[in-house]
Amino acid sequence: MVIMIAFGWASVMLLLGVFLRGKVKFLQNMLVPAGVIAGVLGLVLLNIFDAVGINIGADVSDFNQIVSQVFIVSFISLTLMDTPKKAVEGSEEEKKAAASKAKSVIRGGLFIGLVWTLLYALTPLICTAIALVCGKTFDMAPIYGMLIQFAFCQGPGQSATYGGIIESYGWENAVMMALTFSSIGFLMAYVVGIPVAKYAIKKRIAKYSDKIDEITLRGYYKLEEQTETTKKNTTVNSNIETLALHFAVIGVCYLLAVGISKILALLPGYLGPSLSSLMFLNGMYAAYIVKFIMKKLGIMYFLDSTTQNKITGFAADYLVVCAFMSVSLKMVVQWTVPIIIMSIVSTLVTFGVCFYFGERYGTSYDIERTLGYYGMAVGTAPSGISLIRIVDPDFKTGAAEELGASNPFCNIFNIPVYLLILGFAAGSFSLQMTVGGLAALTVAYLVGLKVTGCWGKKKTYSLFEAKEDKILASETDDTIPRMASVK
Repeated sequence: MVIMIAFGWASVMLLLGVFLRGKVKFLQNMLVPAGVIAGVLGLVLLNIFDAVGINIGADVSDFNQIVSQVFIVSFISLTLMDTPKKAVEGSEEEKKAAASKAKSVIRGGLFIGLVWTLLYALTPLICTAIALVCGKTFDMAPIYGMLIQFAFCQGPGQSATYGGIIESYGWENAVMMALTFSSIGFLMAYVVGIPVAKYAIKKRIAKYSDKIDEITLRGYYKLEEQTETTKKNTTVNSNIETLALHFAVIGVCYLLAVGISKILALLPGYLGPSLSSLMFLNGMYAAYIVKFIMKKLGIMYFLDSTTQNKITGFAADYLVVCAFMSVSLKMVVQWTVPIIIMSIVSTLVTFGVCFYFGERYGTSYDIERTLGYYGMAVGTAPSGISLIRIVDPDFKTGAAEELGASNPFCNIFNIPVYLLILGFAAGSFSLQMTVGGLAALTVAYLVGLKVTGCWGKKKTYSLFEAKEDKILASETDDTIPRMASVK
């Protein structure tokens, strides 16, 4: 019941978020999602109630439990989505153009993955140094500085997961610290990203920045604007509801993930408890196994991708609001100063890295891509999509596709970073080894950007300099319309 009460309060905040987004022009113009609005409201409300001693029937730990579980569900649901390849029809030239575009999207995904993992190693390195400087004054251990990338680069789900693992090794309040960073990161995505996007439109760097329609600003459809749902029924409702079947498959995947975790727990050293605790990854592996079996049995048609996408979206919305409501300000108040310093420095570093490399990649939509992966590097992928939508409302560029294509690269390239940090938290690596490892990985990702040709020399745009005729598509990007910047 306690978890359901917490779920109820998160639901109240979400409804308030939808109402405020639909009525307050400032929130509309900033395109702030209802989940973020709801999360901020919930954070303030919960901490006020806690300060005056009002019991609402749930506390921050209950919201943290929801974060952990819906995050696992979102990863399972996302993996279960089936997107069959469509045969390309048309002339040979059209087929070649489609193949060239696909290659461009993959290359863009590789670029985003490398920059993202560069920040994944660089930001904890910097924040560890800040923790060492502030440590004696604020009684903060270096490990807390190494939580920043789980929050900024990954989001609330990973913050709760990795924070929980680190807390299990004896570091108190690691989850709370990570979720605090995550909440700040969400805000930085919009507080910094939206003014920059609007400035880019003003400078006429973004070429597809049409006016965003009223429905998008409002955030919901009125009755006369509503259309039929695209959901398909894959079962007869008198037998079993289609949505129930989808959740049943997710339930099977969850149990299989628990089994995978128990097997991984047998690994020696800190790897066992660390990898077994990564339930969101184990859920993803389980979903791949279930999907493989369903395809072999020829029953994949039972799952509808649109329905699966709706389930993922449902989990993501509650994940965001509950992440904010998981933060107890009184538990992190002693670290307020270092938290603020780390958050500001990480935001500035992330902004600088994203825009430095973004303007040197070499396509005609570098600004759209840069805004997208900046949003992803401080918030989550949906934050990046929101920023792209400001400068590219109809998704005419490949920026949004590349953001999605970067996911496998991010998940592979970040493995040595989190294993290194978890090893330090468990006491298997010294601070010197960990810092040296992060520094070496930072250099390795920089080399990767150079070797793959993703780190160019020429600027395709500049937010701070008036450039003329500098935006030129690269030779490997022939499918994208070329353009010149306007001074």
